[in-house]
Amino acid sequence: MNAPTRRTVLVTGFEPFGGDSVNPSGDVARALDGDTIEGATIVGRVLPVSFAGSAAQLEQLAALHSPALIVSLGLADGREAITPERVAINYADARIPDNDGDQPRDASLDIDGPAARFTGLPVKRIVRALGDAGHPAAVSLTAGSYVCNALAYHLGAVAERHQVAAGFIHVPNWSTDALAPAIRLAIATALTHPDDVDDVGGSIH
Repeated sequence: MNAPTRRTVLVTGFEPFGGDSVNPSGDVARALDGDTIEGATIVGRVLPVSFAGSAAQLEQLAALHSPALIVSLGLADGREAITPERVAINYADARIPDNDGDQPRDASLDIDGPAARFTGLPVKRIVRALGDAGHPAAVSLTAGSYVCNALAYHLGAVAERHQVAAGFIHVPNWSTDALAPAIRLAIATALTHPDDVDDVGGSIH
């Protein structure tokens, strides 16, 4: 199969889980599908809330679309800002089962993998751009221990295999109208300014 000639950005979100009927991350991915940002066509897809299934589908999508950038989104209900994740850890401890009924506890995601994988996104630059545009944002140093962290961890491996910039962004429980412009800006920032800035982005605890 010939590689795609157009420049694409793969954006993924998740289906609803935990009894909810909607998931803003999936809604945003669907809303952005087909958009053009900085000359790149957005391919927006919704992944299953599944430890195994989300990673497998992400790998398939990366192979199919050969994107220039991958941005995966997930819901962080309770957060009040858009939070690009700095790091994902090789660990799963699921408070609730995923949508396949899998509930790993104190488990490694990849017994042969590194303890952690770091983002390929300019997270501080993204946070600065979002803040300047009036979107609450902060760098996050924990993606949790559920499917979002698992996907972010596997995303690092996908990025290495496909030689593509990639990273995970947690979104709060906002409307698509509120989130979509912010995620468009985050994508544009990552495409046009891939190097990060030397802003303060850590936390005391």
